[in-house]
Amino acid sequence: MDRCDALIVGGGPAGSSCALALRRAGMDVVVLDKSSFPRNKPCAGWITPPVVGLLQLDLLDYQSSRVLQPITGFSVGRLGGPMVQTHYGSVVSYGIRRCEFDHYLLARTQARMRLGESVESLERVNGSWRINGQIETPIVVGAGGHFCPVARFLGAKTSGPATIVAAQEVEFELTDAQLAECRVRPDVPELYFCRDLQGYGWCFRKQHYLNIGLGREDSNRLSQHVRDFVEYLHQTGRIPREIPDRFLGHAYALYGHSTRELIGDGMLLVGDAAALAAPYSGEGIRTAVESGLLAADTIVSSAGRYDRDSLQQYVTGLVSRFGSPQSSDGWLAHVPLRFKLGVAGVLFASTWFTRHVVLGRWFLSPSVRHRATFAGSIKSILLP
Repeated sequence: MDRCDALIVGGGPAGSSCALALRRAGMDVVVLDKSSFPRNKPCAGWITPPVVGLLQLDLLDYQSSRVLQPITGFSVGRLGGPMVQTHYGSVVSYGIRRCEFDHYLLARTQARMRLGESVESLERVNGSWRINGQIETPIVVGAGGHFCPVARFLGAKTSGPATIVAAQEVEFELTDAQLAECRVRPDVPELYFCRDLQGYGWCFRKQHYLNIGLGREDSNRLSQHVRDFVEYLHQTGRIPREIPDRFLGHAYALYGHSTRELIGDGMLLVGDAAALAAPYSGEGIRTAVESGLLAADTIVSSAGRYDRDSLQQYVTGLVSRFGSPQSSDGWLAHVPLRFKLGVAGVLFASTWFTRHVVLGRWFLSPSVRHRATFAGSIKSILLP
Protein backbone atom coordinates (compact mmCIF):
# COMPACT_ATOMS: atom_id res chain seq x y z
CA MET A 1 0.00 0.00 0.00
CA ASP A 2 1.35 3.43 -1.01
CA ARG A 3 0.68 5.89 1.84
CA CYS A 4 0.97 9.66 1.60
CA ASP A 5 -0.02 12.75 3.59
CA ALA A 6 -2.19 14.09 0.77
CA LEU A 7 -3.37 12.85 -2.62
CA ILE A 8 -4.17 15.38 -5.32
CA VAL A 9 -6.29 14.15 -8.22
CA GLY A 10 -5.42 16.35 -11.20
CA GLY A 11 -2.11 17.91 -12.20
CA GLY A 12 -3.34 21.22 -13.68
CA PRO A 13 -2.69 24.67 -12.14
CA ALA A 14 -5.08 24.08 -9.22
CA GLY A 15 -3.54 20.74 -8.30
CA SER A 16 0.07 21.79 -8.83
CA SER A 17 -0.39 25.01 -6.83
CA CYS A 18 -1.81 23.02 -3.93
CA ALA A 19 0.90 20.36 -4.24
CA LEU A 20 3.73 22.89 -4.22
CA ALA A 21 2.40 24.65 -1.12
CA LEU A 22 1.94 21.34 0.72
CA ARG A 23 5.41 20.16 -0.27
CA ARG A 24 6.88 23.40 1.05
CA ALA A 25 5.07 22.67 4.33
CA GLY A 26 6.93 19.36 4.51
CA MET A 27 4.11 17.03 3.51
CA ASP A 28 4.45 13.88 1.42
CA VAL A 29 2.22 14.55 -1.61
CA VAL A 30 1.17 12.30 -4.46
CA VAL A 31 -0.33 13.76 -7.65
CA LEU A 32 -2.47 11.36 -9.67
CA ASP A 33 -3.63 12.28 -13.17
CA LYS A 34 -5.18 10.20 -15.93
CA SER A 35 -2.89 11.90 -18.47
CA SER A 36 0.85 11.81 -18.91
CA PHE A 37 2.62 15.17 -18.96
CA PRO A 38 3.19 17.18 -21.03
CA ARG A 39 -0.35 16.82 -22.30
CA ASN A 40 -2.51 18.85 -24.65
CA LYS A 41 -4.96 20.98 -22.69
CA PRO A 42 -7.67 22.90 -24.60
CA CYS A 43 -7.46 26.52 -23.47
CA ALA A 44 -6.97 29.93 -25.07
CA GLY A 45 -3.97 30.20 -22.78
CA TRP A 46 -3.04 33.50 -21.21
CA ILE A 47 -2.14 34.58 -17.70
CA THR A 48 -2.27 37.98 -16.03
CA PRO A 49 0.47 39.57 -13.89
CA PRO A 50 -1.44 38.70 -10.66
CA VAL A 51 -1.21 35.01 -11.64
CA VAL A 52 2.51 35.42 -12.25
CA GLY A 53 2.78 36.86 -8.74
CA LEU A 54 0.68 34.16 -7.09
CA LEU A 55 2.79 31.45 -8.73
CA GLN A 56 6.05 33.30 -8.05
CA LEU A 57 7.06 32.62 -11.64
CA ASP A 58 10.56 33.42 -12.80
CA LEU A 59 9.63 34.74 -16.23
CA LEU A 60 13.21 34.73 -17.52
CA ASP A 61 13.58 31.09 -16.58
CA TYR A 62 10.17 30.20 -17.96
CA GLN A 63 10.62 31.82 -21.36
CA SER A 64 14.09 30.38 -21.86
CA SER A 65 12.61 27.27 -23.46
CA ARG A 66 8.85 27.95 -23.57
CA VAL A 67 6.40 30.29 -25.27
CA LEU A 68 5.72 33.46 -23.29
CA GLN A 69 3.94 36.02 -25.47
CA PRO A 70 3.64 39.55 -24.02
CA ILE A 71 0.17 41.06 -24.57
CA THR A 72 -0.14 44.83 -24.75
CA GLY A 73 -3.64 45.23 -26.19
CA PHE A 74 -6.84 43.58 -27.38
CA SER A 75 -9.21 43.81 -30.32
CA VAL A 76 -12.83 43.32 -29.17
CA GLY A 77 -16.23 43.34 -30.84
CA ARG A 78 -19.38 41.41 -31.71
CA LEU A 79 -19.34 39.07 -34.67
CA GLY A 80 -20.18 41.08 -37.75
CA GLY A 81 -19.79 44.38 -35.92
CA PRO A 82 -16.95 46.89 -35.56
CA MET A 83 -13.82 45.87 -33.67
CA VAL A 84 -12.54 48.20 -30.97
CA GLN A 85 -8.79 48.37 -30.49
CA THR A 86 -7.46 48.90 -26.97
CA HIS A 87 -3.72 49.46 -26.45
CA TYR A 88 -2.11 49.82 -23.03
CA GLY A 89 1.48 50.67 -23.85
CA SER A 90 2.74 48.02 -21.45
CA VAL A 91 2.36 44.30 -20.83
CA VAL A 92 -1.04 43.41 -19.32
CA SER A 93 -0.97 39.64 -19.85
CA TYR A 94 1.17 36.81 -21.18
CA GLY A 95 0.24 34.15 -23.69
CA ILE A 96 1.28 30.63 -22.74
CA ARG A 97 0.84 27.15 -24.17
CA ARG A 98 -0.96 25.01 -21.61
CA CYS A 99 1.00 21.89 -22.58
CA GLU A 100 4.18 23.71 -21.49
CA PHE A 101 2.72 25.75 -18.62
CA ASP A 102 1.02 22.88 -16.80
CA HIS A 103 4.04 20.61 -17.20
CA TYR A 104 6.34 23.31 -15.81
CA LEU A 105 4.14 23.92 -12.76
CA LEU A 106 3.73 20.23 -12.05
CA ALA A 107 7.41 19.39 -12.39
CA ARG A 108 8.52 22.06 -9.94
CA THR A 109 6.31 20.70 -7.16
CA GLN A 110 8.69 17.74 -6.70
CA ALA A 111 5.68 15.76 -5.54
CA ARG A 112 5.49 12.05 -6.20
CA MET A 113 3.72 11.40 -9.49
CA ARG A 114 1.27 8.75 -10.62
CA LEU A 115 0.58 9.91 -14.15
CA GLY A 116 -1.43 8.07 -16.77
CA GLU A 117 -3.55 6.60 -13.98
CA SER A 118 -7.29 7.16 -13.56
CA VAL A 119 -9.34 7.02 -10.37
CA GLU A 120 -11.19 3.72 -10.49
CA SER A 121 -12.35 3.52 -6.87
CA LEU A 122 -12.61 5.65 -3.74
CA GLU A 123 -13.21 3.90 -0.42
CA ARG A 124 -13.42 5.16 3.15
CA VAL A 125 -11.36 2.85 5.38
CA ASN A 126 -10.75 3.54 9.08
CA GLY A 127 -10.92 7.32 8.68
CA SER A 128 -8.68 7.41 5.60
CA TRP A 129 -9.27 7.22 1.87
CA ARG A 130 -8.15 4.28 -0.22
CA ILE A 131 -7.83 5.00 -3.95
CA ASN A 132 -7.75 2.21 -6.52
CA GLY A 133 -7.01 -0.18 -3.69
CA GLN A 134 -3.38 1.00 -3.82
CA ILE A 135 -3.03 4.45 -2.27
CA GLU A 136 -4.02 5.41 1.27
CA THR A 137 -4.26 9.00 2.46
CA PRO A 138 -6.14 11.06 5.07
CA ILE A 139 -6.97 13.87 2.62
CA VAL A 140 -7.93 13.91 -1.07
CA VAL A 141 -7.93 17.10 -3.15
CA GLY A 142 -10.13 16.99 -6.26
CA ALA A 143 -8.38 19.06 -8.94
CA GLY A 144 -9.43 17.16 -12.05
CA GLY A 145 -11.50 19.82 -13.79
CA HIS A 146 -15.21 19.88 -14.55
CA PHE A 147 -15.45 16.08 -14.80
CA CYS A 148 -13.25 15.42 -11.77
CA PRO A 149 -13.99 11.97 -10.27
CA VAL A 150 -13.68 13.39 -6.76
CA ALA A 151 -16.31 16.03 -7.58
CA ARG A 152 -18.61 13.31 -8.95
CA PHE A 153 -18.02 11.27 -5.79
CA LEU A 154 -19.26 14.27 -3.80
CA GLY A 155 -22.39 14.38 -5.98
CA ALA A 156 -21.47 16.97 -8.63
CA LYS A 157 -23.59 16.96 -11.76
CA THR A 158 -21.59 17.47 -14.95
CA SER A 159 -24.65 18.36 -17.01
CA GLY A 160 -28.10 19.74 -16.34
CA PRO A 161 -29.65 23.13 -15.56
CA ALA A 162 -26.46 24.78 -14.27
CA THR A 163 -24.71 27.22 -16.58
CA ILE A 164 -22.03 25.09 -18.20
CA VAL A 165 -19.80 26.53 -20.87
CA ALA A 166 -18.83 24.19 -23.70
CA ALA A 167 -15.90 25.20 -25.87
CA GLN A 168 -13.86 23.95 -28.80
CA GLU A 169 -10.41 25.14 -29.79
CA VAL A 170 -7.37 24.30 -31.85
CA GLU A 171 -3.75 25.35 -31.36
CA PHE A 172 -1.06 24.72 -33.95
CA GLU A 173 2.34 25.92 -35.08
CA LEU A 174 2.22 28.18 -38.11
CA THR A 175 4.26 27.30 -41.15
CA ASP A 176 6.16 30.09 -42.90
CA ALA A 177 3.38 30.28 -45.49
CA GLN A 178 0.66 30.42 -42.81
CA LEU A 179 2.62 33.01 -40.88
CA ALA A 180 2.71 35.23 -43.96
CA GLU A 181 -1.10 34.92 -44.29
CA CYS A 182 -1.97 35.45 -40.61
CA ARG A 183 -3.06 39.00 -39.83
CA VAL A 184 -3.50 38.48 -36.09
CA ARG A 185 -0.90 40.42 -34.12
CA PRO A 186 0.83 38.34 -31.44
CA ASP A 187 0.59 41.14 -28.87
CA VAL A 188 -3.10 41.90 -29.58
CA PRO A 189 -5.47 38.92 -29.14
CA GLU A 190 -8.86 39.21 -30.82
CA LEU A 191 -12.16 38.55 -28.99
CA TYR A 192 -15.44 38.15 -30.88
CA PHE A 193 -18.64 38.02 -28.84
CA CYS A 194 -21.51 36.03 -30.31
CA ARG A 195 -24.42 38.07 -31.60
CA ASP A 196 -26.78 36.44 -29.09
CA LEU A 197 -24.29 37.09 -26.24
CA GLN A 198 -24.20 33.41 -25.31
CA GLY A 199 -20.43 33.22 -25.62
CA TYR A 200 -17.40 34.45 -27.51
CA GLY A 201 -14.70 33.32 -29.88
CA TRP A 202 -11.03 34.16 -29.79
CA CYS A 203 -8.09 34.30 -32.13
CA PHE A 204 -4.75 34.46 -30.35
CA ARG A 205 -1.30 34.22 -31.82
CA LYS A 206 1.53 33.24 -29.47
CA GLN A 207 4.80 33.76 -31.31
CA HIS A 208 4.61 31.08 -34.06
CA TYR A 209 1.52 29.35 -32.61
CA LEU A 210 -2.08 30.24 -33.36
CA ASN A 211 -5.00 29.41 -31.06
CA ILE A 212 -8.57 29.67 -32.34
CA GLY A 213 -11.62 28.74 -30.32
CA LEU A 214 -15.17 29.49 -29.26
CA GLY A 215 -17.14 28.82 -26.09
CA ARG A 216 -20.87 29.13 -25.42
CA GLU A 217 -23.25 28.80 -22.50
CA ASP A 218 -25.72 27.32 -24.98
CA SER A 219 -23.92 24.24 -26.31
CA ASN A 220 -26.58 23.39 -28.91
CA ARG A 221 -24.99 23.19 -32.34
CA LEU A 222 -21.62 24.18 -30.88
CA SER A 223 -19.67 22.61 -33.74
CA GLN A 224 -21.71 24.60 -36.26
CA HIS A 225 -21.07 27.82 -34.33
CA VAL A 226 -17.34 27.03 -34.40
CA ARG A 227 -17.41 26.35 -38.14
CA ASP A 228 -19.28 29.60 -38.76
CA PHE A 229 -16.75 31.48 -36.63
CA VAL A 230 -13.78 30.02 -38.49
CA GLU A 231 -15.44 30.86 -41.81
CA TYR A 232 -15.95 34.44 -40.60
CA LEU A 233 -12.25 34.68 -39.76
CA HIS A 234 -11.43 33.38 -43.22
CA GLN A 235 -13.79 35.84 -44.94
CA THR A 236 -12.34 38.78 -43.03
CA GLY A 237 -8.80 37.63 -43.84
CA ARG A 238 -7.69 37.23 -40.23
CA ILE A 239 -6.32 33.68 -40.43
CA PRO A 240 -4.67 31.44 -43.04
CA ARG A 241 -7.01 29.57 -45.34
CA GLU A 242 -5.55 26.16 -44.48
CA ILE A 243 -5.75 25.30 -40.78
CA PRO A 244 -6.25 22.02 -38.86
CA ASP A 245 -9.87 20.96 -38.65
CA ARG A 246 -9.61 18.83 -35.49
CA PHE A 247 -10.88 21.07 -32.69
CA LEU A 248 -10.67 19.78 -29.11
CA GLY A 249 -13.57 20.24 -26.69
CA HIS A 250 -13.75 21.07 -23.00
CA ALA A 251 -16.34 22.26 -20.48
CA TYR A 252 -16.51 24.14 -17.21
CA ALA A 253 -19.12 25.54 -14.84
CA LEU A 254 -19.35 29.22 -13.93
CA TYR A 255 -19.14 30.37 -10.33
CA GLY A 256 -22.53 31.26 -8.94
CA HIS A 257 -24.32 29.20 -11.60
CA SER A 258 -23.48 25.72 -10.31
CA THR A 259 -23.91 24.35 -6.81
CA ARG A 260 -21.29 21.77 -5.91
CA GLU A 261 -20.48 20.23 -2.58
CA LEU A 262 -16.94 21.49 -2.06
CA ILE A 263 -15.94 19.49 1.01
CA GLY A 264 -16.50 16.19 2.71
CA ASP A 265 -14.71 14.25 5.41
CA GLY A 266 -11.10 14.18 4.22
CA MET A 267 -11.97 15.65 0.85
CA LEU A 268 -12.19 19.04 -0.89
CA LEU A 269 -12.41 20.47 -4.42
CA VAL A 270 -10.36 23.17 -6.15
CA GLY A 271 -10.35 24.98 -9.50
CA ASP A 272 -12.81 23.90 -12.17
CA ALA A 273 -13.71 20.85 -10.08
CA ALA A 274 -15.18 23.38 -7.63
CA ALA A 275 -16.90 25.36 -10.45
CA LEU A 276 -14.90 28.54 -9.90
CA ALA A 277 -14.56 29.93 -13.45
CA ALA A 278 -15.13 33.67 -13.73
CA PRO A 279 -18.65 34.21 -15.15
CA TYR A 280 -17.98 36.62 -18.03
CA SER A 281 -14.63 35.49 -19.38
CA GLY A 282 -14.68 31.88 -18.22
CA GLU A 283 -11.12 32.50 -17.00
CA GLY A 284 -10.14 29.74 -14.64
CA ILE A 285 -6.37 29.81 -14.14
CA ARG A 286 -6.37 32.54 -11.51
CA THR A 287 -9.21 31.00 -9.51
CA ALA A 288 -7.55 27.60 -9.87
CA VAL A 289 -4.31 28.89 -8.38
CA GLU A 290 -6.01 30.87 -5.63
CA SER A 291 -8.23 27.96 -4.58
CA GLY A 292 -5.27 25.56 -4.69
CA LEU A 293 -3.28 27.78 -2.36
CA LEU A 294 -6.27 28.28 -0.07
CA ALA A 295 -6.84 24.53 0.06
CA ALA A 296 -3.20 23.99 1.02
CA ASP A 297 -3.47 26.60 3.80
CA THR A 298 -6.59 24.85 5.10
CA ILE A 299 -4.95 21.43 5.06
CA VAL A 300 -1.81 22.63 6.84
CA SER A 301 -3.72 24.60 9.48
CA SER A 302 -6.03 21.63 10.10
CA ALA A 303 -3.02 19.74 11.46
CA GLY A 304 -4.28 16.31 10.52
CA ARG A 305 -7.94 16.87 11.45
CA TYR A 306 -9.73 16.62 8.13
CA ASP A 307 -13.33 16.07 9.15
CA ARG A 308 -15.93 18.16 7.38
CA ASP A 309 -16.18 20.70 10.21
CA SER A 310 -12.43 21.29 10.18
CA LEU A 311 -12.41 21.81 6.42
CA GLN A 312 -15.29 24.30 6.56
CA GLN A 313 -12.71 27.08 6.83
CA TYR A 314 -11.85 26.39 3.17
CA VAL A 315 -15.43 27.14 2.08
CA THR A 316 -15.47 30.22 4.28
CA GLY A 317 -12.24 31.36 2.66
CA LEU A 318 -13.63 30.88 -0.84
CA VAL A 319 -16.73 32.94 -0.01
CA SER A 320 -14.55 35.65 1.54
CA ARG A 321 -12.38 35.75 -1.58
CA PHE A 322 -14.96 35.22 -4.32
CA GLY A 323 -18.28 36.21 -2.78
CA SER A 324 -21.38 34.16 -2.04
CA PRO A 325 -22.14 31.74 -4.92
CA GLN A 326 -25.63 33.09 -5.50
CA SER A 327 -26.59 34.58 -8.84
CA SER A 328 -29.38 37.02 -9.61
CA ASP A 329 -29.98 39.59 -12.31
CA GLY A 330 -32.73 41.37 -10.37
CA TRP A 331 -35.15 43.42 -12.42
CA LEU A 332 -33.05 43.13 -15.59
CA ALA A 333 -33.84 39.42 -15.75
CA HIS A 334 -37.28 40.50 -17.01
CA VAL A 335 -36.01 42.93 -19.65
CA PRO A 336 -36.80 41.64 -23.19
CA LEU A 337 -33.86 40.01 -24.94
CA ARG A 338 -34.22 42.27 -27.97
CA PHE A 339 -33.59 45.28 -25.72
CA LYS A 340 -30.50 43.70 -24.20
CA LEU A 341 -29.15 42.83 -27.64
CA GLY A 342 -29.79 46.35 -28.84
CA VAL A 343 -27.96 47.86 -25.89
CA ALA A 344 -25.14 45.36 -26.37
CA GLY A 345 -24.62 46.57 -29.93
CA VAL A 346 -24.02 50.08 -28.63
CA LEU A 347 -21.86 49.01 -25.72
CA PHE A 348 -19.52 46.77 -27.70
CA ALA A 349 -18.86 49.64 -30.10
CA SER A 350 -17.90 51.84 -27.14
CA THR A 351 -14.21 52.34 -26.45
CA TRP A 352 -14.97 53.09 -22.80
CA PHE A 353 -17.10 49.98 -22.26
CA THR A 354 -14.58 47.76 -24.03
CA ARG A 355 -11.61 49.07 -22.04
CA HIS A 356 -13.13 49.38 -18.58
CA VAL A 357 -15.76 46.62 -18.49
CA VAL A 358 -15.01 43.92 -21.07
CA LEU A 359 -11.24 44.01 -20.63
CA GLY A 360 -10.68 45.70 -17.28
CA ARG A 361 -13.40 43.89 -15.34
CA TRP A 362 -14.00 40.64 -17.22
CA PHE A 363 -10.65 39.58 -18.66
CA LEU A 364 -7.69 41.37 -17.10
CA SER A 365 -9.05 41.46 -13.56
CA PRO A 366 -11.64 38.67 -13.68
CA SER A 367 -13.62 38.38 -10.49
CA VAL A 368 -16.18 35.74 -9.74
CA ARG A 369 -17.92 38.39 -7.68
CA HIS A 370 -19.27 39.73 -10.99
CA ARG A 371 -21.37 36.63 -11.36
CA ALA A 372 -24.61 37.74 -13.01
CA THR A 373 -25.26 37.32 -16.72
CA PHE A 374 -24.64 40.03 -19.32
CA ALA A 375 -27.67 41.87 -17.97
CA GLY A 376 -25.71 42.54 -14.81
CA SER A 377 -23.20 44.58 -16.77
CA ILE A 378 -25.95 46.60 -18.40
CA LYS A 379 -27.19 47.34 -14.90
CA SER A 380 -23.70 48.36 -13.78
CA ILE A 381 -23.60 50.87 -16.63
CA LEU A 382 -27.14 52.21 -16.27
CA LEU A 383 -27.04 52.26 -12.46
CA PRO A 384 -23.41 52.80 -11.42
